[in-house]
Amino acid sequence: MLTLLSTLISFLMTGVPKFLEFFQDKADKKHELALAQMQIEKELQLRQLGFESQERIEDIHTKQLEIETSAVTTQAVIGAQQAEMQALYSHDIEIGKGASQWVIDIRAATRSILTIGFYALLVLLDIGIFIHGMIHGADFNDMANQLWDEDTRIMFAAIITFHFGGRSFGSK
Repeated sequence: MLTLLSTLISFLMTGVPKFLEFFQDKADKKHELALAQMQIEKELQLRQLGFESQERIEDIHTKQLEIETSAVTTQAVIGAQQAEMQALYSHDIEIGKGASQWVIDIRAATRSILTIGFYALLVLLDIGIFIHGMIHGADFNDMANQLWDEDTRIMFAAIITFHFGGRSFGSK
């Protein structure tokens, strides 16, 4: 149960930037809603005055503003993501200054080394248990059920989540 909980927490923590982006998107939509409300009020005023051609011009202008706002918002999000990545890379470079090359290489490969290590441990344990079962005449189906039980599935999911979890949210 603890393994499943830690897997879930580690996977959810990789989604924190998307969660924060949700609030930014909510604020953007609120702003767009306010713009739309102002547009409706303007249209009502224009209709009262009988300026149909002015209404069309205002409609075109509003659409242009919406397109520009959307483009600026998208550029701001991309810029923020780039700045965040640049800050992370700069931080890693600063930490690595003065360290030997092998330390820098190990730091860069930590996630892969942990993933491969835990996967290898899982495979070696399964092979050992399988060989032990075969020597002692255990039924193949019983061994398969013992080797790939719920806990093993959770452990395998934790390994995969650790390695690929952070990448899934940034792939959009």
